[in-house]
Amino acid sequence: MPPTSTPSDSEPVSSKLSGRQVWILTLASAIVTANAYYIHPIVSVVAETFDVGPSMIGLVPAANQIALAVGIFFLLPLGDRYSNRTLTALFVIGQFISIALMALAQDFRLFLIGSTLLGFMTIAPYLLPAYASKRVDAAELGKVTAILTTGIIAGILLARAGAGVVAEYFGWRTVYYIATALMLAVTVTLPFSMDRREPSADRDEHTSYLRLIGSMLPLVGRYPGMLLSGTIQALNFGIFISIWLGLGLHLTSPEMGYGVDVVGYLALFAVVNLVTTPRFGAWADRIGARKARVYIAIFQFCGVCLFLPFGYNLWLLMIPILITNIGGPIIDVTGRMTFLNEAPAVRTRLMTIYIVFMFVGGGLASWAGTSAYGQWGWTGNGVLALVLSAIVLTLCFVSAHQGAKST
Repeated sequence: MPPTSTPSDSEPVSSKLSGRQVWILTLASAIVTANAYYIHPIVSVVAETFDVGPSMIGLVPAANQIALAVGIFFLLPLGDRYSNRTLTALFVIGQFISIALMALAQDFRLFLIGSTLLGFMTIAPYLLPAYASKRVDAAELGKVTAILTTGIIAGILLARAGAGVVAEYFGWRTVYYIATALMLAVTVTLPFSMDRREPSADRDEHTSYLRLIGSMLPLVGRYPGMLLSGTIQALNFGIFISIWLGLGLHLTSPEMGYGVDVVGYLALFAVVNLVTTPRFGAWADRIGARKARVYIAIFQFCGVCLFLPFGYNLWLLMIPILITNIGGPIIDVTGRMTFLNEAPAVRTRLMTIYIVFMFVGGGLASWAGTSAYGQWGWTGNGVLALVLSAIVLTLCFVSAHQGAKST
């Protein structure tokens, strides 16, 4: 277990993040996040290599997401107790080892184990927002949270667009060789970009690990809005996961006849998030997170409704992909904003609960999405996404109503 970082009385508290530091953390977030999403466009060719069906290959992203939820539950709360810098360094080393195992695996079970370990160690992207939130002014919280989220979006874009193209021309293992090299670079450079010091007034040095873990359940009761936001994001993330795994199988099927590079090209639509997410984050600062989330959930629902009728025409399919690429990340940003303005000492644990919900939803949707495709084809994926989106919209209205009553 890493040592406690305890500043001396004479040591100043951590300085505010500079713009350069924010963007370094954003780039690191992109690289470490990308690892979980390379499988999306290449799911069919990986399944072919290991000679497994849709439901079985669906276990790879499902186990990754569930392991991520477990890792976050047991490891992310350490961010309220130990140095975020030290923890981040340890976790990126774990990711580096795991992604290398996936690149070299010759057996499906070993590939699955590597993906599962990778999920368990993917903690850095979710430590960094809480780390940054303690080092920015409250008026800029939405903006900085959105910038860091943009890094996550960029990582997902890199993974889904790049993996499809690289795998089409150089084989899917090359994707994981490149990912291993990128993780090595992050492992070496990221610790030097983070402040060694922690805001001492915001940390309880006497709380044991078990008490820290146990303290999360009472937080659920104290912050019910965070629990609702976590549920919304679980479903929202489930839409994203089920749609893209479905697209990876659907577009490369004999019926559609496209290569995995086409799935990657469609993923390039996510580049719009690099512009829209920070702007919508600032907009949410102005009108309020819950109100903004309702508007975006309506927008996303309209897009999800188009997946089923447009799913057999590549050009029409671009419309709902663009809409959901814009809407999904803003639902996440506004969800985080509903609790990242709480006391700094509990923000990492609140983020823990939120992210655990998110990845449990993603894990279940990974298996549900590939299984739905295996049973009913693209129709199964479209109906699943539509049901999830309708529930998201309903819960966003409930959250906005509760927020209005509390003000």
